[in-house]
Amino acid sequence: MDFKQRLQKATERGQHARDKKERVEAAKAMSEEECRRVHSGYRLELTDHIENCLKQLADQFPGFNFASVADDKGWGAALSRDDLSLNEGKRDNLFSRLTITVAPHNQYHVLSIEARGAIRNKESFTRSHYQMLKDVDLDHFRQLIEHWVLEYAEQYAGA
Repeated sequence: MDFKQRLQKATERGQHARDKKERVEAAKAMSEEECRRVHSGYRLELTDHIENCLKQLADQFPGFNFASVADDKGWGAALSRDDLSLNEGKRDNLFSRLTITVAPHNQYHVLSIEARGAIRNKESFTRSHYQMLKDVDLDHFRQLIEHWVLEYAEQYAGA
């Protein structure tokens, strides 16, 4: 085989390699898009559940203000309240809050939820849970959200 033929074969091999790489990248992009779509669906369902649970908590403890959360850290809901305490003529503001969010999609393809809370100026409640998107059990996430809200309610009532 002369140089011209070998050059032609090398060019063909390079083109085949490039085509294969483009097909792999296209398949990866579709799977990335699929992961985003799946994460978005889970996020919507869990956000609705978080809002429902926190609204019920606010009904149980009048004075809490409900707010939806949508920022760069995630989507979810938050409750907050300011109380006034008078001890021996001193005035204190007591701040309580509970925030539960679903984290945005990331390159690790993980569904993650986080809860943070404070009771009467003391940060006392931090919880998080995550699962790979391919392994997500939405019922487990819903149960965790309910458990965290109940746990916070018990701590708040006991403080």
